[in-house]
Amino acid sequence: MPPEENTPTSPPPPAAAPSYESMQQHRAREVMRHTRMDLKTACLLVLCILAVFYTLYFAASIILPMILALVVNLLLSTPMRFLHLKLKLPKPLAALLLILGVFGIVGAIGTAISVPAAGWIERAPEAMSALGDRLAFLRGPIHLVGMASERIENFMTIAGSHLDHTAKAGGDESERVVMSAAPAGGEFNNFGSSLLLGTRAFVGQFFTMILMLFFLLAQGDSLLRRFVEIMPTFADKRRTVQIAYQIERNVSLYLATITIINSLVGLANMLQCWLLGMPNPLLWGVMAFLLNYIPIIGPMMGITVYFLVGLFTFPSVLQAALPPAIYLCIHLTEGETITPMVLARRFTLNPVLVMGSLMFWDWLWGIGGAFLSVPLLAVFKIICDHVDILTPIGHIVGGPTRGTNTTPLFTPDMIDEDDSQPPGA
Repeated sequence: MPPEENTPTSPPPPAAAPSYESMQQHRAREVMRHTRMDLKTACLLVLCILAVFYTLYFAASIILPMILALVVNLLLSTPMRFLHLKLKLPKPLAALLLILGVFGIVGAIGTAISVPAAGWIERAPEAMSALGDRLAFLRGPIHLVGMASERIENFMTIAGSHLDHTAKAGGDESERVVMSAAPAGGEFNNFGSSLLLGTRAFVGQFFTMILMLFFLLAQGDSLLRRFVEIMPTFADKRRTVQIAYQIERNVSLYLATITIINSLVGLANMLQCWLLGMPNPLLWGVMAFLLNYIPIIGPMMGITVYFLVGLFTFPSVLQAALPPAIYLCIHLTEGETITPMVLARRFTLNPVLVMGSLMFWDWLWGIGGAFLSVPLLAVFKIICDHVDILTPIGHIVGGPTRGTNTTPLFTPDMIDEDDSQPPGA
Protein backbone atom coordinates (compact mmCIF):
# COMPACT_ATOMS: atom_id res chain seq x y z
CA MET A 1 0.00 0.00 0.00
CA PRO A 2 1.33 3.50 -0.76
CA PRO A 3 2.45 5.47 2.25
CA GLU A 4 -0.08 7.80 3.71
CA GLU A 5 0.51 11.38 2.73
CA ASN A 6 0.79 14.01 5.42
CA THR A 7 -1.69 16.68 4.49
CA PRO A 8 -1.35 20.00 6.29
CA THR A 9 -4.29 20.82 8.48
CA SER A 10 -5.34 24.21 9.77
CA PRO A 11 -5.06 24.74 13.53
CA PRO A 12 -8.34 24.38 15.46
CA PRO A 13 -10.10 27.63 16.27
CA PRO A 14 -9.54 28.91 19.80
CA ALA A 15 -12.24 27.92 22.25
CA ALA A 16 -14.52 30.68 23.37
CA ALA A 17 -14.11 31.84 26.94
CA PRO A 18 -16.78 30.34 29.19
CA SER A 19 -19.41 32.74 30.39
CA TYR A 20 -20.12 33.47 34.04
CA GLU A 21 -23.39 31.49 33.88
CA SER A 22 -21.66 28.40 32.44
CA MET A 23 -18.94 28.59 35.09
CA GLN A 24 -21.55 28.79 37.86
CA GLN A 25 -23.44 25.89 36.33
CA HIS A 26 -20.25 23.79 36.22
CA ARG A 27 -19.46 24.63 39.86
CA ALA A 28 -23.01 23.72 40.90
CA ARG A 29 -22.74 20.34 39.19
CA GLU A 30 -19.41 19.61 40.84
CA VAL A 31 -20.78 20.50 44.28
CA MET A 32 -23.88 18.32 43.77
CA ARG A 33 -21.66 15.45 42.60
CA HIS A 34 -19.39 15.53 45.66
CA THR A 35 -21.76 16.72 48.38
CA ARG A 36 -23.82 14.29 50.40
CA MET A 37 -26.10 15.31 53.26
CA ASP A 38 -27.33 12.82 55.84
CA LEU A 39 -30.63 13.06 57.71
CA LYS A 40 -29.04 14.48 60.87
CA THR A 41 -27.37 17.33 59.00
CA ALA A 42 -30.57 18.12 57.09
CA CYS A 43 -32.60 18.28 60.32
CA LEU A 44 -30.02 20.56 61.96
CA LEU A 45 -30.07 22.82 58.90
CA VAL A 46 -33.88 23.06 58.98
CA LEU A 47 -33.84 23.87 62.72
CA CYS A 48 -31.16 26.53 62.15
CA ILE A 49 -33.23 28.18 59.38
CA LEU A 50 -36.35 28.15 61.55
CA ALA A 51 -34.40 29.71 64.44
CA VAL A 52 -33.14 32.48 62.14
CA PHE A 53 -36.65 33.24 60.87
CA TYR A 54 -38.00 33.18 64.44
CA THR A 55 -35.37 35.73 65.48
CA LEU A 56 -36.06 37.93 62.44
CA TYR A 57 -39.78 37.94 63.22
CA PHE A 58 -39.60 38.82 66.91
CA ALA A 59 -36.60 41.18 66.62
CA ALA A 60 -37.98 43.07 63.62
CA SER A 61 -38.10 46.37 65.51
CA ILE A 62 -34.30 46.48 65.72
CA ILE A 63 -33.20 44.30 62.77
CA LEU A 64 -35.40 45.95 60.12
CA PRO A 65 -33.97 49.50 60.50
CA MET A 66 -30.44 48.08 60.45
CA ILE A 67 -31.06 46.20 57.20
CA LEU A 68 -32.71 49.30 55.72
CA ALA A 69 -29.60 51.25 56.66
CA LEU A 70 -27.40 48.63 54.97
CA VAL A 71 -29.44 48.80 51.76
CA VAL A 72 -29.47 52.62 51.69
CA ASN A 73 -25.72 52.54 52.38
CA LEU A 74 -25.23 50.43 49.25
CA LEU A 75 -27.31 52.91 47.26
CA LEU A 76 -25.28 55.88 48.53
CA SER A 77 -21.84 54.26 48.29
CA THR A 78 -21.01 55.84 44.89
CA PRO A 79 -21.89 59.46 45.82
CA MET A 80 -20.09 58.90 49.13
CA ARG A 81 -16.88 57.98 47.31
CA PHE A 82 -17.28 61.01 45.05
CA LEU A 83 -17.56 63.35 48.02
CA HIS A 84 -14.66 61.74 49.88
CA LEU A 85 -12.19 60.96 47.08
CA LYS A 86 -12.94 63.65 44.50
CA LEU A 87 -13.95 66.58 46.69
CA LYS A 88 -11.58 65.55 49.54
CA LEU A 89 -14.24 65.90 52.24
CA PRO A 90 -13.77 64.02 55.51
CA LYS A 91 -15.92 60.93 55.72
CA PRO A 92 -18.07 62.08 58.69
CA LEU A 93 -18.78 65.42 56.99
CA ALA A 94 -19.51 63.75 53.63
CA ALA A 95 -21.85 61.24 55.30
CA LEU A 96 -23.68 64.03 57.15
CA LEU A 97 -24.09 66.14 54.01
CA LEU A 98 -25.28 63.13 52.02
CA ILE A 99 -27.88 62.15 54.63
CA LEU A 100 -29.12 65.73 54.99
CA GLY A 101 -29.38 66.13 51.22
CA VAL A 102 -31.20 62.86 50.53
CA PHE A 103 -33.62 63.02 53.41
CA GLY A 104 -34.11 66.76 52.89
CA ILE A 105 -35.38 66.03 49.37
CA VAL A 106 -37.56 63.20 50.68
CA GLY A 107 -38.95 65.44 53.41
CA ALA A 108 -39.71 68.24 50.96
CA ILE A 109 -41.63 65.89 48.66
CA GLY A 110 -43.43 64.37 51.64
CA THR A 111 -44.44 67.81 52.87
CA ALA A 112 -45.70 68.75 49.40
CA ILE A 113 -47.93 65.68 49.12
CA SER A 114 -49.03 65.49 52.77
CA VAL A 115 -51.75 68.15 52.43
CA PRO A 116 -53.51 66.61 49.39
CA ALA A 117 -53.09 63.12 50.87
CA ALA A 118 -54.77 64.26 54.11
CA GLY A 119 -57.55 65.84 52.06
CA TRP A 120 -58.22 62.57 50.22
CA ILE A 121 -58.27 60.67 53.51
CA GLU A 122 -60.81 63.11 54.97
CA ARG A 123 -63.01 62.76 51.89
CA ALA A 124 -62.86 58.96 51.97
CA PRO A 125 -66.44 58.42 53.34
CA GLU A 126 -67.89 60.82 50.76
CA ALA A 127 -65.81 59.23 48.03
CA MET A 128 -66.96 55.72 48.95
CA SER A 129 -70.63 56.70 48.78
CA ALA A 130 -70.07 58.38 45.41
CA LEU A 131 -68.23 55.33 44.15
CA GLY A 132 -71.14 53.15 45.27
CA ASP A 133 -73.53 55.21 43.15
CA ARG A 134 -71.11 55.20 40.21
CA LEU A 135 -70.71 51.41 40.35
CA ALA A 136 -74.41 50.69 40.62
CA PHE A 137 -74.24 48.51 37.48
CA LEU A 138 -72.13 46.01 39.45
CA ARG A 139 -74.69 45.48 42.20
CA GLY A 140 -76.38 42.64 40.33
CA PRO A 141 -73.25 40.49 39.88
CA ILE A 142 -72.08 41.30 43.41
CA HIS A 143 -75.49 40.26 44.78
CA LEU A 144 -75.32 36.96 42.89
CA VAL A 145 -71.82 36.29 44.22
CA GLY A 146 -73.02 37.10 47.75
CA MET A 147 -75.97 34.72 47.44
CA ALA A 148 -73.71 31.93 46.18
CA SER A 149 -71.29 32.51 49.03
CA GLU A 150 -74.16 32.47 51.56
CA ARG A 151 -75.46 29.18 50.18
CA ILE A 152 -72.01 27.59 50.37
CA GLU A 153 -71.62 28.82 53.94
CA ASN A 154 -75.03 27.41 54.93
CA PHE A 155 -74.16 24.06 53.36
CA MET A 156 -70.86 23.91 55.26
CA THR A 157 -72.63 24.84 58.49
CA ILE A 158 -75.22 22.06 58.08
CA ALA A 159 -72.52 19.53 57.19
CA GLY A 160 -70.52 20.40 60.31
CA SER A 161 -70.97 19.01 63.77
CA HIS A 162 -73.99 20.40 65.63
CA LEU A 163 -72.10 20.41 68.92
CA ASP A 164 -69.21 22.44 67.53
CA HIS A 165 -71.65 24.83 65.90
CA THR A 166 -73.46 25.38 69.22
CA ALA A 167 -70.23 25.98 71.11
CA LYS A 168 -69.04 28.44 68.50
CA ALA A 169 -72.37 30.27 68.53
CA GLY A 170 -72.22 30.53 72.33
CA GLY A 171 -68.68 31.90 72.16
CA ASP A 172 -69.69 34.45 69.55
CA GLU A 173 -72.70 35.48 71.64
CA SER A 174 -70.57 36.00 74.73
CA GLU A 175 -68.12 38.09 72.72
CA ARG A 176 -70.98 40.20 71.42
CA VAL A 177 -72.24 40.75 74.99
CA VAL A 178 -68.80 41.85 76.14
CA MET A 179 -68.41 44.18 73.18
CA SER A 180 -71.85 45.72 73.76
CA ALA A 181 -71.10 46.26 77.44
CA ALA A 182 -67.89 48.14 76.66
CA PRO A 183 -68.13 51.92 76.89
CA ALA A 184 -68.54 53.79 73.62
CA GLY A 185 -65.49 55.94 74.15
CA GLY A 186 -63.22 52.93 74.68
CA GLU A 187 -62.88 52.28 70.97
CA PHE A 188 -61.66 55.79 70.29
CA ASN A 189 -59.27 55.62 73.26
CA ASN A 190 -57.85 52.32 72.01
CA PHE A 191 -57.48 53.72 68.51
CA GLY A 192 -55.70 56.81 69.81
CA SER A 193 -53.39 54.73 71.99
CA SER A 194 -52.49 52.37 69.15
CA LEU A 195 -51.87 55.32 66.82
CA LEU A 196 -49.61 56.97 69.38
CA LEU A 197 -47.67 53.75 69.97
CA GLY A 198 -47.33 53.16 66.23
CA THR A 199 -46.03 56.69 65.64
CA ARG A 200 -43.55 56.39 68.47
CA ALA A 201 -42.28 53.03 67.17
CA PHE A 202 -41.90 54.45 63.64
CA VAL A 203 -39.95 57.47 64.90
CA GLY A 204 -37.70 55.23 66.96
CA GLN A 205 -36.98 52.90 64.04
CA PHE A 206 -36.37 55.83 61.71
CA PHE A 207 -33.88 57.38 64.16
CA THR A 208 -32.13 53.99 64.49
CA MET A 209 -31.86 53.70 60.71
CA ILE A 210 -30.43 57.22 60.33
CA LEU A 211 -27.88 56.66 63.09
CA MET A 212 -26.80 53.32 61.67
CA LEU A 213 -26.62 54.76 58.15
CA PHE A 214 -24.33 57.58 59.30
CA PHE A 215 -21.82 55.21 60.89
CA LEU A 216 -21.95 52.82 57.92
CA LEU A 217 -21.15 55.64 55.52
CA ALA A 218 -18.47 57.10 57.77
CA GLN A 219 -16.75 53.93 59.07
CA GLY A 220 -18.10 50.99 57.04
CA ASP A 221 -14.83 50.45 55.15
CA SER A 222 -12.84 50.07 58.37
CA LEU A 223 -15.32 47.45 59.61
CA LEU A 224 -14.89 45.42 56.42
CA ARG A 225 -11.10 45.78 56.64
CA ARG A 226 -11.07 44.43 60.20
CA PHE A 227 -13.29 41.53 59.15
CA VAL A 228 -10.94 40.62 56.30
CA GLU A 229 -7.91 40.76 58.62
CA ILE A 230 -9.23 37.99 60.87
CA MET A 231 -9.72 35.53 57.98
CA PRO A 232 -7.24 32.64 58.48
CA THR A 233 -6.00 32.12 54.88
CA PHE A 234 -5.37 34.26 51.86
CA ALA A 235 -8.08 32.38 49.93
CA ASP A 236 -10.62 33.25 52.63
CA LYS A 237 -9.54 36.89 52.58
CA ARG A 238 -9.88 37.00 48.81
CA ARG A 239 -13.30 35.34 48.87
CA THR A 240 -14.53 37.78 51.54
CA VAL A 241 -13.38 40.78 49.51
CA GLN A 242 -15.00 39.35 46.36
CA ILE A 243 -18.32 38.79 48.13
CA ALA A 244 -18.31 42.30 49.60
CA TYR A 245 -17.36 43.83 46.23
CA GLN A 246 -20.00 41.87 44.31
CA ILE A 247 -22.72 42.71 46.84
CA GLU A 248 -21.87 46.41 46.79
CA ARG A 249 -21.46 46.59 43.00
CA ASN A 250 -24.49 44.54 41.94
CA VAL A 251 -26.95 45.65 44.61
CA SER A 252 -25.99 49.33 44.41
CA LEU A 253 -26.16 49.18 40.61
CA TYR A 254 -29.54 47.47 40.81
CA LEU A 255 -30.93 49.96 43.33
CA ALA A 256 -29.63 52.98 41.42
CA THR A 257 -31.01 51.67 38.10
CA ILE A 258 -34.38 50.77 39.59
CA THR A 259 -34.60 54.15 41.32
CA ILE A 260 -33.97 55.98 38.04
CA ILE A 261 -36.51 53.80 36.21
CA ASN A 262 -39.09 54.25 38.96
CA SER A 263 -38.53 58.00 38.86
CA LEU A 264 -39.27 57.99 35.13
CA VAL A 265 -42.40 55.90 35.78
CA GLY A 266 -43.53 58.39 38.43
CA LEU A 267 -42.88 61.35 36.13
CA ALA A 268 -44.78 59.69 33.27
CA ASN A 269 -47.77 58.98 35.50
CA MET A 270 -47.69 62.49 36.97
CA LEU A 271 -47.66 63.91 33.44
CA GLN A 272 -50.60 61.77 32.32
CA CYS A 273 -52.59 62.75 35.44
CA TRP A 274 -51.90 66.42 34.71
CA LEU A 275 -52.90 66.09 31.05
CA LEU A 276 -56.09 64.18 31.87
CA GLY A 277 -57.14 66.69 34.53
CA MET A 278 -56.83 64.47 37.63
CA PRO A 279 -56.39 66.47 40.84
CA ASN A 280 -53.05 66.42 42.69
CA PRO A 281 -50.86 64.86 39.95
CA LEU A 282 -47.76 65.11 42.16
CA LEU A 283 -49.40 62.86 44.76
CA TRP A 284 -50.24 60.14 42.23
CA GLY A 285 -46.83 60.39 40.58
CA VAL A 286 -45.05 59.89 43.91
CA MET A 287 -47.39 56.99 44.70
CA ALA A 288 -46.55 55.32 41.36
CA PHE A 289 -42.83 55.86 42.04
CA LEU A 290 -43.01 54.18 45.46
CA LEU A 291 -45.31 51.32 44.46
CA ASN A 292 -43.04 50.39 41.54
CA TYR A 293 -40.43 49.19 44.06
CA ILE A 294 -42.81 46.35 44.99
CA PRO A 295 -42.85 43.79 42.13
CA ILE A 296 -46.22 42.93 40.56
CA ILE A 297 -48.37 43.77 43.59
CA GLY A 298 -47.31 47.43 43.71
CA PRO A 299 -48.38 48.32 40.14
CA MET A 300 -51.63 46.37 40.63
CA MET A 301 -52.41 48.49 43.70
CA GLY A 302 -51.53 51.64 41.73
CA ILE A 303 -53.86 50.72 38.86
CA THR A 304 -56.69 50.09 41.34
CA VAL A 305 -56.14 53.43 43.10
CA TYR A 306 -56.02 55.27 39.77
CA PHE A 307 -59.32 53.69 38.75
CA LEU A 308 -61.03 54.63 42.04
CA VAL A 309 -59.75 58.21 41.86
CA GLY A 310 -60.87 58.38 38.22
CA LEU A 311 -64.36 57.24 39.23
CA PHE A 312 -64.50 60.00 41.83
CA THR A 313 -63.12 62.62 39.41
CA PHE A 314 -64.62 61.96 35.97
CA PRO A 315 -68.33 61.77 35.05
CA SER A 316 -68.26 58.42 33.17
CA VAL A 317 -66.72 55.01 33.77
CA LEU A 318 -64.94 55.04 30.40
CA GLN A 319 -63.15 58.28 31.28
CA ALA A 320 -62.29 56.87 34.70
CA ALA A 321 -60.75 53.78 33.06
CA LEU A 322 -58.37 55.89 30.94
CA PRO A 323 -55.79 56.79 33.68
CA PRO A 324 -55.37 53.18 34.89
CA ALA A 325 -55.15 52.00 31.27
CA ILE A 326 -52.29 54.44 30.62
CA TYR A 327 -50.72 53.39 33.94
CA LEU A 328 -50.88 49.75 32.77
CA CYS A 329 -49.25 50.62 29.43
CA ILE A 330 -46.45 52.50 31.21
CA HIS A 331 -45.89 49.57 33.57
CA LEU A 332 -45.84 47.00 30.76
CA THR A 333 -43.39 49.11 28.76
CA GLU A 334 -41.13 49.48 31.77
CA GLY A 335 -41.43 45.94 33.10
CA GLU A 336 -41.28 44.01 29.81
CA THR A 337 -38.87 46.16 27.77
CA ILE A 338 -36.83 48.78 29.62
CA THR A 339 -35.93 47.00 32.86
CA PRO A 340 -35.03 43.61 31.26
CA MET A 341 -32.97 45.39 28.60
CA VAL A 342 -31.01 47.37 31.21
CA LEU A 343 -30.54 44.70 33.89
CA ALA A 344 -30.63 41.36 32.08
CA ARG A 345 -26.90 41.18 31.33
CA ARG A 346 -25.85 42.17 34.83
CA PHE A 347 -28.44 41.00 37.25
CA THR A 348 -31.06 38.27 36.82
CA LEU A 349 -33.26 36.58 39.40
CA ASN A 350 -35.81 33.83 39.02
CA PRO A 351 -39.26 35.49 38.73
CA VAL A 352 -40.90 32.70 40.76
CA LEU A 353 -38.48 33.23 43.63
CA VAL A 354 -38.87 37.02 43.35
CA MET A 355 -42.60 36.61 43.93
CA GLY A 356 -42.02 34.12 46.74
CA SER A 357 -39.51 36.47 48.38
CA LEU A 358 -42.00 39.33 48.11
CA MET A 359 -44.76 37.34 49.82
CA PHE A 360 -42.44 36.01 52.53
CA TRP A 361 -40.82 39.30 53.53
CA ASP A 362 -44.15 41.12 53.34
CA TRP A 363 -45.59 38.57 55.77
CA LEU A 364 -42.53 38.78 58.02
CA TRP A 365 -41.91 42.55 58.11
CA GLY A 366 -44.86 44.20 56.36
CA ILE A 367 -44.36 47.00 53.85
CA GLY A 368 -40.70 47.41 54.78
CA GLY A 369 -40.08 43.76 53.99
CA ALA A 370 -41.86 44.15 50.64
CA PHE A 371 -39.45 46.96 49.68
CA LEU A 372 -36.46 44.86 50.78
CA SER A 373 -37.53 41.57 49.18
CA VAL A 374 -35.59 41.89 45.91
CA PRO A 375 -32.36 43.40 47.41
CA LEU A 376 -32.27 40.66 50.07
CA LEU A 377 -32.76 37.97 47.43
CA ALA A 378 -29.95 39.54 45.38
CA VAL A 379 -27.57 39.54 48.36
CA PHE A 380 -28.47 35.91 49.06
CA LYS A 381 -27.67 34.92 45.47
CA ILE A 382 -24.31 36.71 45.48
CA ILE A 383 -23.29 34.99 48.73
CA CYS A 384 -24.35 31.60 47.35
CA ASP A 385 -22.35 32.17 44.15
CA HIS A 386 -19.14 32.67 46.14
CA VAL A 387 -19.57 29.92 48.77
CA ASP A 388 -18.82 26.52 47.25
CA ILE A 389 -21.36 24.47 49.16
CA LEU A 390 -24.14 26.99 48.37
CA THR A 391 -23.36 27.27 44.64
CA PRO A 392 -26.29 25.04 43.56
CA ILE A 393 -28.73 27.26 45.46
CA GLY A 394 -27.27 30.36 43.79
CA HIS A 395 -27.69 28.73 40.38
CA ILE A 396 -31.37 28.02 41.15
CA VAL A 397 -32.00 31.58 42.34
CA GLY A 398 -30.58 33.00 39.09
CA GLY A 399 -33.09 33.95 36.44
CA PRO A 400 -33.19 33.26 32.70
CA THR A 401 -30.69 35.18 30.59
CA ARG A 402 -31.44 36.87 27.30
CA GLY A 403 -31.44 34.43 24.41
CA THR A 404 -31.98 31.38 26.62
CA ASN A 405 -33.32 28.36 24.76
CA THR A 406 -36.97 27.88 25.70
CA THR A 407 -37.23 24.27 24.42
CA PRO A 408 -38.67 22.07 27.21
CA LEU A 409 -36.22 19.77 28.95
CA PHE A 410 -38.56 16.78 28.74
CA THR A 411 -41.17 15.98 26.09
CA PRO A 412 -43.56 13.02 25.70
CA ASP A 413 -41.46 11.77 22.75
CA MET A 414 -38.38 11.57 24.94
CA ILE A 415 -40.29 9.64 27.61
CA ASP A 416 -41.70 7.22 25.03
CA GLU A 417 -38.23 6.61 23.58
CA ASP A 418 -36.79 5.92 27.02
CA ASP A 419 -39.67 3.55 27.85
CA SER A 420 -39.30 1.70 24.56
CA GLN A 421 -35.67 0.85 25.16
CA PRO A 422 -34.96 -2.47 26.87
CA PRO A 423 -33.43 -2.42 30.34
CA GLY A 424 -29.70 -2.06 30.33
CA ALA A 425 -29.61 -0.51 26.85
